[in-house]
Amino acid sequence: MPDKIESLRNLGPYIARRLAEIEVRDAHELRIMGAVEAYARLKFRFGSEISLNALWAMDAALTNVDCRHLPNDGKRELRDMLEHRSKGRA
Repeated sequence: MPDKIESLRNLGPYIARRLAEIEVRDAHELRIMGAVEAYARLKFRFGSEISLNALWAMDAALTNVDCRHLPNDGKRELRDMLEHRSKGRA
């Protein structure tokens, strides 16, 4: 049985419900999609309900790091990846 989203560090029931609505139902599916793509889809679907904190939390969850300790360089890299993704779809 695949790991539940809530079993990942930093992620709880709220983000698990939101992820399920974009067809990410377990930790394996989140790993395959990646934090940046999942965040972009969440942002598209839920708008201002989803903040960059969700991106930080998902990325940190995938590496089992406390999201409060995600370095600023890591956050900047995630923002760059998100921007690059957006430009590629435009």
